[in-house]
Amino acid sequence: MPKMKTNRGAAKRFKLKKSGKIKRGTAFRSHILTKQDPKTKRRLRSPKHVDATQVKQMRELLGK
Repeated sequence: MPKMKTNRGAAKRFKLKKSGKIKRGTAFRSHILTKQDPKTKRRLRSPKHVDATQVKQMRELLGK
């Protein structure tokens, strides 16, 4: 049986951590941040993880 291929788009967007969680980027952080409240920008800084309901699908995309 052939090896499973990694979805290259997913590989660029998600990172599998040693704990088994999948790290992801956050939306609303690219530009026009002057309109956003400082509290909102501070909250967006913290690392985000993929929801537990999506981990199985993400692992398949990452070929893990």
